[in-house]
Amino acid sequence: MPSLYDLKPRFQNALRPLVCALADGGVSANQVTLAAVALSCATGSVLAWFPDNHRLFLLLPPVLLLRMALNAIDGMLAREHDMITPLGAVLNELGDAVSDVALYLPFAWVPGISPVPVVLLVIFALLTELSGVVAVQIGARRRYDGPFGKSDRALLLGALALLLGLGVAPGAWSNTVLLGACALAVLTVFNRVRMALRQVAS
Repeated sequence: MPSLYDLKPRFQNALRPLVCALADGGVSANQVTLAAVALSCATGSVLAWFPDNHRLFLLLPPVLLLRMALNAIDGMLAREHDMITPLGAVLNELGDAVSDVALYLPFAWVPGISPVPVVLLVIFALLTELSGVVAVQIGARRRYDGPFGKSDRALLLGALALLLGLGVAPGAWSNTVLLGACALAVLTVFNRVRMALRQVAS
């Protein structure tokens, strides 16, 4: 199923000059990965500490975009500049999981948003990425199938944060959106497992 992940090659092409400059400057892929995690944790801490200040959620869309750029940059540094290491692979997967929790869980403390769909979405987001990684264990390649991968989650939660920051009051509509996101995440887990099994069987 289609996903924003399909646009990744164009995004990478736009970032390639910056990636080359970072490589020439001695910046490692692992340093970029850790910078993305630090940025996510710092932003999430601010949002969780001041959940009543909806204007602070205007921070989330640009941070999500920057995080996506950093995630693309660390991968390009590793693949295109001979920086692939076992530690880097571990940091990449764990870093994504930590960043998702840090950036999305603060919605659970926003008055007017039920914490249940937020917590469920965080859990399903982790299962989505886990299902992609587990594919490697059964002999398939890392799965990034949609419809609700990392980039799609960032788009939806970024849009929700933007609306909150602009003064739109949360309520039944926001809880419905989050529950819909949970359903899409479950479907994504199913699709990744199904495609991994199909790949192994072919």
